Amino acid sequence: MSSAASTKRVAVIGGGILGVSTAVHLLREGASVILLTERGLASEASGRSLSWLNSAGERSTAYHQLRVAGVDRYRTLFAADPTREWLQFGGGLMWNTEGQQAATESRHAYEKSIGYDSKLLGPGDIASTTPGIDAAAVPEKAIFNPGEGWVSLPDLIDFLMEEFHSRGGELVLNAGKTSVTVEGGRATGVETAAGGTYPADAVLVACGAATPAVVEPLGVRIPNGSPVSMLVVTKQVQHDVAAVMNTPRAALRPNPGGTFALDHDWYEEHITEHADGSFSIPDEVVQELADEASKLVAGNPELKPASWKMGYKPIPGDGEPVLGELGQVPGCFVAFTHSGATLGLIAGELLAGEILTGRKHPMLATFRPGRFS
Repeated sequence: MSSAASTKRVAVIGGGILGVSTAVHLLREGASVILLTERGLASEASGRSLSWLNSAGERSTAYHQLRVAGVDRYRTLFAADPTREWLQFGGGLMWNTEGQQAATESRHAYEKSIGYDSKLLGPGDIASTTPGIDAAAVPEKAIFNPGEGWVSLPDLIDFLMEEFHSRGGELVLNAGKTSVTVEGGRATGVETAAGGTYPADAVLVACGAATPAVVEPLGVRIPNGSPVSMLVVTKQVQHDVAAVMNTPRAALRPNPGGTFALDHDWYEEHITEHADGSFSIPDEVVQELADEASKLVAGNPELKPASWKMGYKPIPGDGEPVLGELGQVPGCFVAFTHSGATLGLIAGELLAGEILTGRKHPMLATFRPGRFS
């Protein structure tokens, strides 16, 4: 990499995993980086993500390959210290309802056809394959993907921010709403609603579901399919569960401190968005999700919600990631994807390379924002 590329000044908008990961990768290559957050770090989607590391099911070949590379980067991080409580690989277990067993078998066959590690299990296979799960909850067929894992993104962000600060990154917390400044058709930095200005040679917009709104004033349209979602963290409970579980009524994974993180989508209709941008949901609906999760755990322990967060889950309109430079505004890059956790490390690595060298990475070829033009 040339010294000219290495001395670039880059402004990153967004304190989630995509922004922080890219910022750290930029710093590793010698760039000067300023990271601006609307509020705190991991205050939006990264703070309420189930963060299941996987490429299960069917998707485009390019998306699958990128996700597999994403999981690989986490495996490298895991291998450096397998004792980290916030990053573990215990596999993933999923099943459909009783009436959809053909769909389960079809998904398993597809995963096998592309070389994705996939095992078709019955209830009698659960105890010997993955611990801590109530086999009575498992229908005739379930899929176990041994290579999958999970990460607690707030903990990962804290870990990366230690390196960010040690390498001289500049952090601006609670900057409020920001916009990209443009001169001569090219991005020249970032301006906050309060009037703060931060010149830069390049800008990365990585602010989750708000990303399309930030680039819209630049004449760039990115369809936004982001739904409202929730993540529940339970109180501490004794359990032996190691796998991420994705089932018809609850998605569950272990969480640091002996707790569980819970998610799904059936409760979305019960979430109310208020005029001030906040969200609420009846307590009994949150408890219902916890009760559904309890049915999955051996011994069916009583699960009590300790906290829950709601907000928009970033999903581009066509479901595929949006990664790379805006064709209409050179120097301005975006990172907007549903799979922020799985792609967090690899996307940061590839985007940092593009920002500093100007060379487009072939793995991002189909994910360019220009596809919506």
